[in-house]
Amino acid sequence: MVQKRWVLSTKGCSVNVAIAAWPWGTYLGDDGLRHGIKVKTSSFNRHHVNSALVRAKACGYYINSILAHQEAARYGYDEALILDTDGYVSEGAGENIFIVRKGNLITTDLSTCLEGITRDTVISLAKELGICILEKRITRDEIYSAEEAFFTGTAAEITPIVSLDDRVIGTGSRGIITEKLQDFFFEIVNGNNKSYKKWLTYVKQ
Repeated sequence: MVQKRWVLSTKGCSVNVAIAAWPWGTYLGDDGLRHGIKVKTSSFNRHHVNSALVRAKACGYYINSILAHQEAARYGYDEALILDTDGYVSEGAGENIFIVRKGNLITTDLSTCLEGITRDTVISLAKELGICILEKRITRDEIYSAEEAFFTGTAAEITPIVSLDDRVIGTGSRGIITEKLQDFFFEIVNGNNKSYKKWLTYVKQ
């Protein structure tokens, strides 16, 4: 439907919704899922919490993520890490982030990042596996000195991070806790765990 008015006011505008389903390959690569990816801290900050309704997954905000990802790719990295306006870790260009320190699984609180569905899934799975979960503000140096790190997202799924800003994280390979969560996650996603069948919506071909 074509709108008659092209102004900042949205009064009287209709809402149009489209839902599509299609085969989706591995966002950060099959090799990235197995062996991990290289990440660069972006020079672009995530939006300030009062700049807009930043909890919304709105398309206009994606220019921030696009710029961050393009910058990282230009320098030979797989993905970008974005800090908030206070210098704390926010999230990846299109993913939430988790780290492992002293056996605890830590993720950023929701003050400056999207409330990701896969983030919530991983928190639930970690609790099921008896892994201690902490949600708090994270500094960049905490990632540098972490034992493990990984991104989560609908597209990224659970992708290990092996280095940040050319600093090797842990052993420089997929960590034990990351692998456990990956195995559990894909067991469910691929329909091989009947206990979580309610999480799946099957698409008829």
